[in-house]
Amino acid sequence: MTERQYHNVSVEREGGVTFVALNRPDEEQGVLAFLKKEQASNKNLLFASPDRDPLIDAFDPGWPGALPFTVLLAPDGKVVYREIGSTDPLAVRRAVVKALNERKPW
Repeated sequence: MTERQYHNVSVEREGGVTFVALNRPDEEQGVLAFLKKEQASNKNLLFASPDRDPLIDAFDPGWPGALPFTVLLAPDGKVVYREIGSTDPLAVRRAVVKALNERKPW
């Protein structure tokens, strides 16, 4: 799922999405090229450290470190969606809409 697809899941209702890439610091230019190609407009962060374990533990201590990994967190830190491997856009949309409705019903 591309950033554009995530953006179109109506997350603007609560202020958007921040993406975090686990690429190594020497891969920064490749990440930037990818984000430009995808016309990434959300906040995008690069975890600029060769030691990924602290970030993995911060996002989800149960995450074994496999990539790709997608986790959607509510502003309060609650895990809204979690998937190792490819994501299902419909499942992501359902999880986001459900979480948004729990926070602020239409």
